[in-house]
Amino acid sequence: MRDCTRCRVSVVVLVLMLVAGGVAGCARLKHDTVSSEGSTQAAQEENTPGPLYYDFGDVLVPLELKVDKKKSFVYHSPGFTAGILALSGRVDVDSLIRFFENNMAKDNWKLVSSFKSPRTMMFFTKPNRSCIINITEGSFRSNVEIWVAPTVGESETTLLK
Repeated sequence: MRDCTRCRVSVVVLVLMLVAGGVAGCARLKHDTVSSEGSTQAAQEENTPGPLYYDFGDVLVPLELKVDKKKSFVYHSPGFTAGILALSGRVDVDSLIRFFENNMAKDNWKLVSSFKSPRTMMFFTKPNRSCIINITEGSFRSNVEIWVAPTVGESETTLLK
């Protein structure tokens, strides 16, 4: 009977020690996170990769979008790249529109026109190149197609005339 009582007491003491150790460990972890929150956040922001340039060196793409190689076709030759880059990811459509409006301008693209409905299409132009960005919202993902092609003839499109 004494052995059984000692065993129970030992188990209770062991459980209490584990609980106390777990609480102390969690409190320490929380304290470290809170005390160095500013430096930890800054370090994470520095290490977090930003948007990427994929096949088109002047069309920036949000990091959350992943390339769909089966739906993409990009033609490369010296000094020339054209084609369709298909991407998808869990990104809000409105934030994608703002992203492309801001970043295409930074890469010297001029917004010619855009349509917004269940499908958003944005038309950009540069000297000798045109870009169409097609954004559609799926059930759980947003789909983006980036079409880049050379312009034929004058650098101004017929939409501007």
